[in-house]
Amino acid sequence: MKYFSLNENAPEVSFRDAVVNGIAPDRGLYFPESITPLSKEFIDNLDHYSNNEIAYEVIKQFVGDEIPEQDLKQIIEETLCFDFPVVPIEENIGSLELFHGPTMAFKDVGGRFMARCLGYFNQKEKNDKDITVLVATSGDTGGAVASGFLGVQGVNVVILYPSGKVSDVQEKQLTALGQNITALEVDGAFDDCQDMVKTAFLDESLKEYRTLTSANSINVARWLPQAFYFFFAYKQLKDKSKDIVFSVPSGNFGNICAGMIAQKLGLHIKEFITGTNVNRVVPAYLESGKYEPKPTIATISNAMDVGAPSNFIRIEKLHDFDVEKLRSNLKGYSYTDEEATAAMGHLYKKFNYVAEPHGAIGYLALKNYLKTAENTQGVFLETAHPVKFMDVLYPGVAETIELPEQIKAVIDKPKVSIKISDYKGLTDFLKS
Repeated sequence: MKYFSLNENAPEVSFRDAVVNGIAPDRGLYFPESITPLSKEFIDNLDHYSNNEIAYEVIKQFVGDEIPEQDLKQIIEETLCFDFPVVPIEENIGSLELFHGPTMAFKDVGGRFMARCLGYFNQKEKNDKDITVLVATSGDTGGAVASGFLGVQGVNVVILYPSGKVSDVQEKQLTALGQNITALEVDGAFDDCQDMVKTAFLDESLKEYRTLTSANSINVARWLPQAFYFFFAYKQLKDKSKDIVFSVPSGNFGNICAGMIAQKLGLHIKEFITGTNVNRVVPAYLESGKYEPKPTIATISNAMDVGAPSNFIRIEKLHDFDVEKLRSNLKGYSYTDEEATAAMGHLYKKFNYVAEPHGAIGYLALKNYLKTAENTQGVFLETAHPVKFMDVLYPGVAETIELPEQIKAVIDKPKVSIKISDYKGLTDFLKS
């Protein structure tokens, strides 16, 4: 499989080079040259396959022959070491829980898969120079990447996160692991962190000091494995006669874009729903046809505090940069903090279901969509465990939650971070 830059001003590369480079020299995101649908027989019989078998069929064309079959299957086995249940909430609505992994966030799969791919390439090539994984996070990405790469030989991880704009649990998962993980606490917003990372990849002055790659969802090895979720959810649905839609709380738009890859592979998905907070660049685009990135606004659903979503260009590519094609496959809704809090309360009081603000927004968007949809069932994605957002849950709910073992392991460890305020602070660290 070859990958090309969506800016169309860089050479095609292999899967290995797309993973190691992270971003193309022209600052474009890499995209697979082709997407071949899976067989109808396979799709129609998903319940006869294990999650590992499904994941292998989904990902193998994107890896090609660059990782042998047995090694790729081993990477998948080590990646998918937890469950992905669809929990029924009410008639025609279920919650796909993606928080049962090591850092209790949906990004565990991409983080673990990428770490193992990079580890495989390093071991195969016997590199004598460490690779530095440089990643920006608005909340959960950093913890998932830190956990996935912790202790991996030949790889150092540097995580940039916006000071004061991640939850206490998220911050501990970034800053308390030590070993080959370093956290840089940025005086700014997530978009500032993301811009610094993109700039660093193309900074010629850094090349003599570091071999850099990214572990944000801009990296194909982080982004593409998220397609697994939609196959795992579809497999669990009992009634396949109804139209199926997925509601995805969205920030950088990598997860919902991976769902669209699943759709291109042949999975029977009628369309997608994106729920955002007040950072509503994409819902506004669907309304007006004008794509206008905005400065980030801080909210209680901080992982979606993104004013310039990187992965949206991939979504546009999947729809031939045609806004009408996109509108036929994607509906967008946005909600305030007050509406998200009310939804958390509704889910708890009526269904005894504890949601955090991102999942609550996914639920709200799905409810809105279903008001005018017939013969349709929907799944909203619950992307993180509520324990990661204890201070913003519906009043009285936090006291009912027992700390999971994954959180107990880090919550009392000391925070260790390096504060920076601008790009020079990042380059000074990387050159040190």
